[in-house]
Amino acid sequence: MQPLRRKPKQLDDLPSLFGRGGAGGTPLPVEAGAPRATSGDADRRTPAATLTSAANCELRDLGEILEDRAPDEDVARMAHRIAARLSIRRRPRDLAPDAGGGHVLPMRYRHRSDDVDLDRTMDVLTEHPFPDDTDIVVRERVGTRRSVVLIVDVSGSMRGEKVRMAAATVAALTGDLGEHELALVAFWSDAALLGPLHAPVPGPILLDRLLRIRTGGLTNVHFGLSVGAAELARSAARQRTAILLTDAIHNAGPDPRTVASRFPRLHVLLQTDGEHDAPLAADIARLGRGSIRPVRTYRDVAPALNVMLGRT
Repeated sequence: MQPLRRKPKQLDDLPSLFGRGGAGGTPLPVEAGAPRATSGDADRRTPAATLTSAANCELRDLGEILEDRAPDEDVARMAHRIAARLSIRRRPRDLAPDAGGGHVLPMRYRHRSDDVDLDRTMDVLTEHPFPDDTDIVVRERVGTRRSVVLIVDVSGSMRGEKVRMAAATVAALTGDLGEHELALVAFWSDAALLGPLHAPVPGPILLDRLLRIRTGGLTNVHFGLSVGAAELARSAARQRTAILLTDAIHNAGPDPRTVASRFPRLHVLLQTDGEHDAPLAADIARLGRGSIRPVRTYRDVAPALNVMLGRT
């Protein structure tokens, strides 16, 4: 691998992972055997939760990083308007097929498949000699369950085109995945698990949490990827995919390329509306066995996701 274009700042303190642990909350993605906070430790920072073999963090409550007040009204209105426009679920026949995924099942005709199961249809016709359309039995491919972890770079200010892209990505995924699992990780120098795979959070709530994060200026892509990889590893789904939304300007922490290969599939949505590092983003996607798609405005997000998820 080529050396990083920038020399990242080496962090003296462990990064923090914000999320609600404990009963009824959001379990944080730590490996089996890693120490967790007990109820008596709830008000303290709890070090040494092993996310991966190379990354430690401090577990903290999500409420610490969310603004008590509502997001900026104009920004929130714009983001939710984009989300509403993109969150209309497409009909199943319009979805990109899973490559080799799923299995074929017989079912009543629903104006989709034209692969008629003659034997089963004849059985139905013996009881209903004047059939309706729905009495015809066809064979349809039923997709396997998919888990997706969206990892969003929120370093700097979440305004302008950056927040539009984030809103479009959350909306497009929550609208198209339907019954599949979606987790949301936001990162800067630290990271936050805003919605876990095992307990799906509605898209508007995910977006609201994303808009209320108090962030810093540094970008630790390595830590964001570490949190995402640990969360995805908890899934039992056959298809497990991560999507990284970032400008790839990595300026704090270890080289993020060392984490990328731990994903079953890792795609990169590269934000190109401002400064960005295309070579690093390409390396991350290549090592993650995924693809890279540039996105300059929020309108580029949905077409890029269609291509990415159609390949997994």
